[in-house]
Amino acid sequence: MAVPSQVTQAGSPASVGSRTEDPARPQISLMGCAIDAITYDEAFQTCLAWSDDAAVSRLVVPVNVAVLMMMRRAPDLRDAAARGDLVVADGLPLVWASRLVGEPLPERINGCDLMTRLLAEGGRHGLRVYFLGATEEVVTRLVEIVREQHPALEVAGYRNGYFSEEECPEVVRQVRESGADILFVGISSPFKETWSSQYREELSVPVILCVGGSFDVLAGFVRRAPRWVQKVGMEWFWRFGQEPRRLWKRYLVNNSLFLWLLARTILSRAPASDSPAQPFVTDGE
Repeated sequence: MAVPSQVTQAGSPASVGSRTEDPARPQISLMGCAIDAITYDEAFQTCLAWSDDAAVSRLVVPVNVAVLMMMRRAPDLRDAAARGDLVVADGLPLVWASRLVGEPLPERINGCDLMTRLLAEGGRHGLRVYFLGATEEVVTRLVEIVREQHPALEVAGYRNGYFSEEECPEVVRQVRESGADILFVGISSPFKETWSSQYREELSVPVILCVGGSFDVLAGFVRRAPRWVQKVGMEWFWRFGQEPRRLWKRYLVNNSLFLWLLARTILSRAPASDSPAQPFVTDGE
């Protein structure tokens, strides 16, 4: 099915899912996923403003190449992103791709960076945060570091990310009763997005931010790529070098599929001599 690549307005008929927040916030459609075309500073300010509104639980979903490709075979993940209130491009390849298809995103908005800034400035705003994810060792160490580095920030609670379906109601209750303003979910995809989307109303947390492996990085268990590696869009390769046996298949399959789809999209949009440009092809169906 062919879907036009276009900038849409959140809440308009052309937008994806149930996002009905700021009607002035532009979005683009990239390979079937609506991504908010905002800057890093705008994303931070949006999360900060939402954290002060306890009436609504809002879901923030950073999307990278792996997540975008995973959506093609995981409808629940695709639906969760569609219901997200803020979906951002967590990876330079997505920013580059958006430029190549003619609908440029302003910049990359990394989930770990966004989390770090919210922690750093949260104390001044009286924020209460909850950490859900990683192993008990990692999340405990993370909480220790956060309390040392940001004493003005209140840690409302924390829990490791290993729990069964039967334990979900208890986990949700713990988070809800903590009174947190922001919930950081440090669990792998697609579970963190689908779980957060499913229980968002019961969690009753103003901001739910999916941050994947950020807990391991900020707790010092995984070394993040140097800034120059991040700037050239090769952070994925840095991660691959750290865990080649676990990640080789993910990157080989996802990156190859992404490049193939991007090439097909660019070719499909190239204007013929006697016909207008074709729409943005997202699927093979």
